[in-house]
Amino acid sequence: MSLSMSQASAPVFLQGLKGLSGVLDKAAAHVEARKIDPNALLQSRLYPDMLTMTRQVQIACDFAKGAVARLASADMPTFEDTETSFAELKDRVAKTIAYISSLDAAAIDGSEAKDISLVRRGETHVFKGQAYLLEQALPNFWFHVTTAYAILRHNGVEVGKKDFLATA
Repeated sequence: MSLSMSQASAPVFLQGLKGLSGVLDKAAAHVEARKIDPNALLQSRLYPDMLTMTRQVQIACDFAKGAVARLASADMPTFEDTETSFAELKDRVAKTIAYISSLDAAAIDGSEAKDISLVRRGETHVFKGQAYLLEQALPNFWFHVTTAYAILRHNGVEVGKKDFLATA
């Protein structure tokens, strides 16, 4: 049995986003219970030249919605990068989940050989759909989800692999 493009994309992004949402819940509870300024975590980084935890969540959402939109030839929603709280980040994740869930699997399927054009630093790069998903979108999505998780874990939020994977 072969794996379709919709099976290799939407459910994977949804699982990661659900885990990210749960981790954000635990981070919000952590700062509330310890009476910590939420910005201590929201603006935290693993290293000074890395992006903040807030930005990691924003970019993870962008990769997830962007990938399925490009594969499905669908209009991609634009989210302003204005989140300043855990609640606002959770809302962004929820909007991303809702968008991905709204797309028809049939629109994504068959996109393996579709040309996907991305502009990075002023240069256009063209990928075939399958290579784009497997070599660009998924690795970048997981990088940013993992980095957000690592920032929170590094700062004492009690999360583990089950939280990250959104499993029972």
